[in-house]
Amino acid sequence: MKLVKMSLAAAMVMSASAFAIDNVKVSGDAKLYYSTTDEGDASLLHKDGAAADVALRLGVTGDLLKGVSFGLTGNAVSTLGLENNLVSGVWSGGHTVTPGNGSNFGASVDDENWMSEAWLATTVGKTTVKAGRMELDTPLVFSEKWNVAANTFEGVVVMNQDIQDTTLVAGWVGKSNGSSTVPAVAAGPSGIARGVVNAAGEFGTFRTDGAYAFGVVNNSFKPLVFQGWYYDVVSVAKAYWLQADWACQLNSDIKVGVQYTNNDDAGDHSAFAVKVGYEGIQNLKLSAAFSSTGEDAGMATANLAGAQSKLYTEAVWVDSFGKVGAADTQAWNAKASYDVKDLAKFCASYTSADNGAAGNTGDMQEIVLSATKSFGALDTRLALINTELNGGDAYNTVNAYLTLNF
Repeated sequence: MKLVKMSLAAAMVMSASAFAIDNVKVSGDAKLYYSTTDEGDASLLHKDGAAADVALRLGVTGDLLKGVSFGLTGNAVSTLGLENNLVSGVWSGGHTVTPGNGSNFGASVDDENWMSEAWLATTVGKTTVKAGRMELDTPLVFSEKWNVAANTFEGVVVMNQDIQDTTLVAGWVGKSNGSSTVPAVAAGPSGIARGVVNAAGEFGTFRTDGAYAFGVVNNSFKPLVFQGWYYDVVSVAKAYWLQADWACQLNSDIKVGVQYTNNDDAGDHSAFAVKVGYEGIQNLKLSAAFSSTGEDAGMATANLAGAQSKLYTEAVWVDSFGKVGAADTQAWNAKASYDVKDLAKFCASYTSADNGAAGNTGDMQEIVLSATKSFGALDTRLALINTELNGGDAYNTVNAYLTLNF
């Protein structure tokens, strides 16, 4: 794995004292993700229906001087040669390829590394300004964490908390290293098609000419968290997102959430979602959600791109992303999780999408069973996913996730 370019983060740590950098913190993780599917003609555990990737993330933060901080994060992805032996696909779009090496993959899958974060931040009073390359987490522009390496953005974010229990946010997003959509997978994960990060983590203009975002998050009424967001995607559209999450006063174990989003394109691009959850039994969490989209939905629901969305009904696995937010769709989602002490946390979910398009071309059903267990700094997760798309035959996917945190 080529880690030379990541030496910048290491150099910053080693020279911190020389440059009077205070409060230096180093963190990161190493991941090994594996996926196998019996979609199409593939069979579980066979290399032609399997994908794997190894990723390393190393970050360092510190204070340059009073009120001024910095952050640097390096990412590297490698197959460790697995694509020539045990799998025929990869997770991350960050890889590049060298064609014609004679492997079953049809190309040499090259290791890659990039700086996913490089930012400066300053705080004056209750106002913080952060500029540079960073992760974002807003309803319509966000870093997708389901993959082995997340996408990031370049821009400026201003946050103010002068109003009690209220956070005001204004931001400009100029560039992103994320694909505009998750690339299609024609026959199982047999290509560099697991998405979200461009080859070599390369950054390019976000959408057409960048985007402005403005948000407010309020918790004045303690059982309720309200957030409202407005986006001006230059030369594309204007969109907004409203959301309220409420813990019932009569029974705080009952949680209720409502979402509504729309944009100003001609037609009906709206989406509405509601969620009800119950957490009154120790270690058990239950929830059910419903969403409905307008006849011309799309951009106003899915990360301004058509991939993963923040709707309560969103599916778990990438094969089903984009379905619940598609135009003229009603979707349901039910989840249950139970944490068995000293054993594992078990989760089950069911998601369905009923699309108005003729021929069931937008329909989806997904059933997911998973078990999660931590062994000190090592997080492990095993997931069994049953997927049915567009009225076709159901197929199974088994994913294994290993994450070592440091």
